[in-house]
Amino acid sequence: MASSSSLSFGTTLSPNNSLLFSQTKHTGANWVHFPSTSRGRVGRVRAETESMATVTEKLGIKVERNPPESRLTELGIKQWPKWGCPPSKFPWTYEAKETCYLLEGKVKVTPSGANESVEIGAGDLVVFPKGMSCTWDVSVGVDKHYKFE
Repeated sequence: MASSSSLSFGTTLSPNNSLLFSQTKHTGANWVHFPSTSRGRVGRVRAETESMATVTEKLGIKVERNPPESRLTELGIKQWPKWGCPPSKFPWTYEAKETCYLLEGKVKVTPSGANESVEIGAGDLVVFPKGMSCTWDVSVGVDKHYKFE
């Protein structure tokens, strides 16, 4: 090749085929392009990427921000019951472990005895441990799917 050529899925190969990687964030997949050892062909291998989500744990509360749709499907979240509330402030104790996915809302959760809170909102997958007592301070009305274990 005398000049760069653009492949249909957005990767550009240099004249010597040295640029051989592209990431597709929409599908969560990577395409790795490599020159074949025979007859100058270019091959490709599809590799799954790790989630673009970030997972944190603070004050015993696990928060996974923006989990991929595949993760939500794997957990069966759309089949879980739904619960919602308007802006409000109230105490809550988790008698069982709860995993929930917030469709809408913004909440500051402050565990009893803590001087700080955990902020959760729309798009967050959250796990609250069994036995946790806390205060929910809901600033934007909540709509969520939930599951107790």
